[in-house]
Amino acid sequence: MNEMIQFTLNGKPVTLDAGSGRSLLWVLRGDLNLTGTKYGCGMGLCGACAVLVDGVAERSCLLDISDIANKTVTTIEGLASGDELHPLQQAFVEHDALQCGYCTPGMIITAAGLLKEKPAASEAEIIAGLDGNLCRCGAHKRILQAVHSVAKSTKT
Repeated sequence: MNEMIQFTLNGKPVTLDAGSGRSLLWVLRGDLNLTGTKYGCGMGLCGACAVLVDGVAERSCLLDISDIANKTVTTIEGLASGDELHPLQQAFVEHDALQCGYCTPGMIITAAGLLKEKPAASEAEIIAGLDGNLCRCGAHKRILQAVHSVAKSTKT
Protein backbone atom coordinates (compact mmCIF):
# COMPACT_ATOMS: atom_id res chain seq x y z
CA MET A 1 0.00 0.00 0.00
CA ASN A 2 1.39 3.37 -0.98
CA GLU A 3 1.51 6.33 1.35
CA MET A 4 2.42 9.97 0.96
CA ILE A 5 5.80 10.73 2.49
CA GLN A 6 6.85 14.33 3.11
CA PHE A 7 10.41 15.32 3.90
CA THR A 8 13.00 17.94 3.06
CA LEU A 9 15.60 16.89 0.53
CA ASN A 10 18.65 19.06 -0.06
CA GLY A 11 16.77 22.08 1.28
CA LYS A 12 13.57 21.58 -0.73
CA PRO A 13 10.26 20.07 0.39
CA VAL A 14 9.39 16.75 -1.25
CA THR A 15 6.19 14.75 -1.23
CA LEU A 16 6.31 11.25 -2.66
CA ASP A 17 3.77 8.54 -3.16
CA ALA A 18 6.13 5.83 -2.01
CA GLY A 19 5.29 2.31 -0.98
CA SER A 20 6.65 1.10 2.31
CA GLY A 21 9.34 -1.49 2.04
CA ARG A 22 11.37 0.61 -0.41
CA SER A 23 14.75 1.79 0.73
CA LEU A 24 15.66 5.45 0.74
CA LEU A 25 18.64 4.57 -1.45
CA TRP A 26 16.48 3.29 -4.31
CA VAL A 27 13.99 6.15 -4.00
CA LEU A 28 16.86 8.66 -4.24
CA ARG A 29 18.47 6.94 -7.21
CA GLY A 30 15.40 5.70 -9.09
CA ASP A 31 12.59 8.13 -8.34
CA LEU A 32 14.53 11.33 -7.72
CA ASN A 33 17.51 10.71 -10.07
CA LEU A 34 20.07 11.58 -7.37
CA THR A 35 22.76 9.10 -8.30
CA GLY A 36 25.57 10.45 -6.13
CA THR A 37 24.41 8.14 -3.35
CA LYS A 38 25.90 4.79 -4.32
CA TYR A 39 24.82 1.19 -3.87
CA GLY A 40 27.67 -0.75 -2.32
CA CYS A 41 26.90 -3.76 -0.18
CA GLY A 42 23.19 -3.31 0.49
CA MET A 43 23.74 -4.26 4.13
CA GLY A 44 24.94 -0.97 5.65
CA LEU A 45 28.52 -2.17 5.97
CA CYS A 46 30.44 -0.16 3.35
CA GLY A 47 29.13 3.42 3.69
CA ALA A 48 28.78 4.10 -0.04
CA CYS A 49 25.09 4.92 0.44
CA ALA A 50 25.53 7.40 3.32
CA VAL A 51 23.21 10.41 3.51
CA LEU A 52 22.61 12.91 6.29
CA VAL A 53 19.27 12.52 8.06
CA ASP A 54 18.67 15.48 10.35
CA GLY A 55 22.42 16.08 10.22
CA VAL A 56 23.46 12.54 11.18
CA ALA A 57 25.12 10.18 8.70
CA GLU A 58 22.87 7.19 8.01
CA ARG A 59 23.03 4.25 5.60
CA SER A 60 20.25 4.86 3.08
CA CYS A 61 20.18 1.20 2.04
CA LEU A 62 18.90 0.34 5.53
CA LEU A 63 16.29 3.10 5.78
CA ASP A 64 12.75 2.46 4.64
CA ILE A 65 11.38 5.51 2.87
CA SER A 66 8.80 5.82 5.65
CA ASP A 67 11.65 6.26 8.17
CA ILE A 68 12.39 9.72 6.80
CA ALA A 69 8.90 11.18 6.98
CA ASN A 70 9.08 14.79 8.20
CA LYS A 71 12.89 14.67 8.38
CA THR A 72 15.64 16.51 6.54
CA VAL A 73 17.79 14.48 4.15
CA THR A 74 20.99 15.77 2.59
CA THR A 75 22.74 13.88 -0.19
CA ILE A 76 26.13 14.58 -1.71
CA GLU A 77 24.34 16.73 -4.31
CA GLY A 78 22.96 18.94 -1.53
CA LEU A 79 26.22 19.71 0.28
CA ALA A 80 27.47 22.36 -2.10
CA SER A 81 26.00 25.84 -2.04
CA GLY A 82 25.36 26.70 -5.67
CA ASP A 83 28.71 26.60 -7.44
CA GLU A 84 30.61 26.77 -4.14
CA LEU A 85 31.79 23.37 -2.95
CA HIS A 86 31.31 22.32 0.65
CA PRO A 87 34.66 22.58 2.53
CA LEU A 88 34.94 18.78 2.62
CA GLN A 89 34.31 18.50 -1.12
CA GLN A 90 36.98 21.15 -1.72
CA ALA A 91 39.41 19.37 0.61
CA PHE A 92 38.90 16.07 -1.23
CA VAL A 93 39.80 17.84 -4.48
CA GLU A 94 42.83 19.58 -2.97
CA HIS A 95 44.16 16.40 -1.34
CA ASP A 96 43.34 14.18 -4.33
CA ALA A 97 41.41 12.07 -1.82
CA LEU A 98 39.89 9.71 -4.32
CA GLN A 99 40.88 7.24 -6.91
CA CYS A 100 37.94 5.58 -8.59
CA GLY A 101 35.56 7.89 -6.68
CA TYR A 102 32.89 5.31 -5.89
CA CYS A 103 33.23 5.63 -2.10
CA THR A 104 33.79 9.39 -2.18
CA PRO A 105 30.19 10.59 -1.71
CA GLY A 106 29.71 8.30 1.29
CA MET A 107 33.06 9.30 2.77
CA ILE A 108 32.27 13.01 2.42
CA ILE A 109 28.75 12.64 3.83
CA THR A 110 30.00 10.58 6.78
CA ALA A 111 32.75 13.13 7.45
CA ALA A 112 30.20 15.96 7.25
CA GLY A 113 28.10 14.25 9.91
CA LEU A 114 31.16 13.71 12.07
CA LEU A 115 32.35 17.32 11.77
CA LYS A 116 28.86 18.62 12.50
CA GLU A 117 29.01 16.76 15.80
CA LYS A 118 32.73 17.38 16.43
CA PRO A 119 33.88 20.34 14.30
CA ALA A 120 37.47 20.14 15.55
CA ALA A 121 37.69 16.34 15.52
CA SER A 122 41.10 14.88 16.26
CA GLU A 123 42.85 12.52 13.89
CA ALA A 124 41.84 9.58 16.10
CA GLU A 125 38.19 10.72 16.07
CA ILE A 126 38.27 11.05 12.29
CA ILE A 127 39.73 7.56 11.91
CA ALA A 128 37.07 6.13 14.24
CA GLY A 129 34.31 8.13 12.53
CA LEU A 130 35.22 6.87 9.06
CA ASP A 131 35.99 3.32 10.15
CA GLY A 132 32.74 2.00 8.69
CA ASN A 133 33.39 3.46 5.24
CA LEU A 134 35.34 1.26 2.87
CA CYS A 135 37.65 2.31 0.04
CA ARG A 136 38.99 -0.50 -2.10
CA CYS A 137 41.38 1.77 -3.99
CA GLY A 138 43.53 2.55 -0.98
CA ALA A 139 43.00 6.33 -0.80
CA HIS A 140 42.40 6.20 2.98
CA LYS A 141 45.50 8.23 3.86
CA ARG A 142 44.52 11.08 1.52
CA ILE A 143 40.90 10.87 2.70
CA LEU A 144 42.01 11.24 6.32
CA GLN A 145 44.27 14.16 5.38
CA ALA A 146 41.40 15.92 3.61
CA VAL A 147 38.99 15.52 6.53
CA HIS A 148 41.67 16.47 9.03
CA SER A 149 42.45 19.66 7.07
CA VAL A 150 38.84 20.78 7.42
CA ALA A 151 38.75 19.86 11.12
CA LYS A 152 42.03 21.74 11.71
CA SER A 153 40.64 24.82 10.02
CA THR A 154 37.85 24.98 12.62
CA LYS A 155 40.19 24.84 15.63
CA THR A 156 40.78 28.13 17.40
